Amino acid sequence: MDRKEFVQLGMTAAVFTSVPGLISACNSRAASPDLFFDISLAEWSLHNHLFDGKIDHLDFPKITKEEFGIHAVEYVNQFFMDKAEDTSYLDEMNSRCADLGVEQLIIMVDGEGDLATADQSERTEAVENHYKWVHAAEHLGCHSIRVNTRGEGTRSEQKKAAVDGLSRLSTYAEDFGINVIVENHGGYSSDGQWLSGVIEEVGMDNCGTLPDFGNFRVSDDNEYDRYKGVQELMPYAMGVSAKGMAFDEQGNEKNIDYERMLTIVKEAGYTGYIGIEYSGELGEYEGIRATKKLLEKAGAAVSEGTDN
Repeated sequence: MDRKEFVQLGMTAAVFTSVPGLISACNSRAASPDLFFDISLAEWSLHNHLFDGKIDHLDFPKITKEEFGIHAVEYVNQFFMDKAEDTSYLDEMNSRCADLGVEQLIIMVDGEGDLATADQSERTEAVENHYKWVHAAEHLGCHSIRVNTRGEGTRSEQKKAAVDGLSRLSTYAEDFGINVIVENHGGYSSDGQWLSGVIEEVGMDNCGTLPDFGNFRVSDDNEYDRYKGVQELMPYAMGVSAKGMAFDEQGNEKNIDYERMLTIVKEAGYTGYIGIEYSGELGEYEGIRATKKLLEKAGAAVSEGTDN
């Protein structure tokens, strides 16, 4: 079995007990029994409310369940940046989610340094800065931390640095049963061929991707084909992010063909969570609901005939 086949199988129930950290990534679809996937909510979808102090990070799971009927969350570390090592705060997060029946899936980590920076000492610092989020993810029962592979230099230089940074961080995270997953998030990470090549070269079972339906702008004048990119990243996916930005009168995303995207996801054998990440022209609550409605509609069309 090659690595791609292993990762594909790792996203099914057959290997849940043998691959630490993947159980939460591919939980049952009780909330969406007619879909081939379940739905989670990325905290960034409410970033304006959070930054403005209109809602508190600790209330995010409650809002997720009561406002949107979603039972799984993906955190953003910016909203509890100073709490990674505060076990009493993390315990409160656990308690609230347990009371609500909400699952904690991912911590999206930003602001801790560039894992593909050319300077080796800076790269080492960035790797070590992520350690506390590995610990926090373990404490919360998350399956992964999402990281970035920003850096400088040529395409090959950044690839070499990214492989080094991800390999070292994944080696550390492996002991805690945590996956290190990379999102297409600008720069070369938005080049599906480049990022899939990085993950392949790292070659670790706990290092994968978080394909995002958007975020394929490599540079100001270079927009990577989003469908090609998702297809290239799906063999390593340990999560999927459904971007919502703008909608037409029929409720379809103006720039993303959701049925086409979900067909790619399904054909890759993925049956885990797809996280709503709304960031667009509507109010955040309205935008989340619009993205969820579209995800359910397109998902039902693509799921037809799926053996659940």
